[in-house]
Formats: sequence, C-alpha cells, structure tokens
Amino acid sequence: MTVPHGGGEVNSFAWDENALDELEASFSSERLSTYIKAAQADRAKALHLYTWNTAISAAFYGPLQGLEVALRNAVHRRLTECYGPTWYDDPATGLDRACLDRLVVAKTEAERTGQAPGPPRIVAALSFGFWVSLLGPGGRIDPTGRRANYEMTLWRPALRRVFLHRNPLTRKQAHRPLDGLRKLRNRIAHHEPIFARNLLEDHRRILEVTGWISPEVRKWIESHSRVAALLAASDYAAKVRF
Repeated sequence: MTVPHGGGEVNSFAWDENALDELEASFSSERLSTYIKAAQADRAKALHLYTWNTAISAAFYGPLQGLEVALRNAVHRRLTECYGPTWYDDPATGLDRACLDRLVVAKTEAERTGQAPGPPRIVAALSFGFWVSLLGPGGRIDPTGRRANYEMTLWRPALRRVFLHRNPLTRKQAHRPLDGLRKLRNRIAHHEPIFARNLLEDHRRILEVTGWISPEVRKWIESHSRVAALLAASDYAAKVRF
C-alpha cells in the first residue's frame, strides 16, 4: 500500500523504535491496528497514515459544519412557517419517540445551564442526526408500534421546500446522501479512520447537497475548504483501499 504523504500540514518525521513504542501505547494498539494493516505492518508508515487521517478529518470539519448549519436553519424556518416557532411541541408534526427524547435532553440541558429553552437554544442544541432524521420515514411513536409518517406531516407540508434548488426531489432522495454524510461526520467525531473512503466523492457530495439548500453557502464552503487541496497534495489517489 502507498501511504498518503505531502500536503503541507502533514510533514514526514523519522521515528525511532522507542518513540514508536510509546506512541503505540498512547494511542492504543487497537486504534492503530487499521493503520498498521493498511501500511503492511510498517509502524512508521502507519503512524504517518494516522497523522494524515487526522489532518484530512480536520479539513472536513468546516464543510460539514457549513452543511449542518444550513440544513438545520432551513428546516427550522420551513417548519416554523407550517407549525409555528415551537413546531417541535406541536403534536401535528407527529415526531417519533426518538426525536421527542432528544428534545427532552435539549430542554433539560438548557434549563440546567440557566438558559431559556426557546427555539434559538433548542435548534442550536440538536444534533446533525436529529435534523437528518426528520427527512427519514419516521420511527415508532409509542410502545404499541405505531409509527410516525414524516412524508405526510413533515415533508409534503414543509420540508420539501428546504431544497428549492434541486427540483424535483423526493424525501428519500434528500435523506439518502445526508444520512451518508451524517455517518461520515460521526466517524470524524469519534476519531475513526476515514482514509479508505472515497473522500473526493464525500467532498463533492457535501457541496452538492449544500447547493440544493443554498448555492451561496455552497460557494462559501468551496472557497474556504481545504479538503481538495490536501487530497491533491498527497498521493491519496494512488493508494490501495482494503
């Protein structure tokens, strides 16, 4: 395997065996095992790959943040138009149990820190996963197995208008790429390997989906993103996936 190298921020460094032993103990053998396998048991190359993975993960943070903020504000705006500013408290939205539980946590945390649990605080506290889930089919509402129907309560009356720059678009077509990007974000947040993914495609998808919501936000992300430059400055395209 060819380990990605280059890219300005990721510099080569010669590690002696004692340093490699200490770094492996600090990061844990379990965490480094994926990198060691990819580097064909060469610990120095594995550590370099780990460093590169950290750098590219950091580069993805800005584009994913831009998408997340654009999505949550657009969803909040459309649901406010339909159900009012505290739409999350309106039974007509038909939110499932998982969403309602997340809202309880957000409200409780706001009260614990002495903040008013109004829309600005609640909207900011809810995770990317929460907003993406509103584009899904909806989960269970109660222990009887009754399920939410987000197609009828959220998508048709409100959320289809979140993506005005991509028509026609079905709920499933909106949810699928966003759910994939949610999983990418979670991997990055948990410091997991992402180097074996098609990162060029991931970056392209972030820009594409953001453009469905706001072409101007897409342009802003594209103008500030370091992902393409970091990938271009490495031998990323030549590496072997496993």
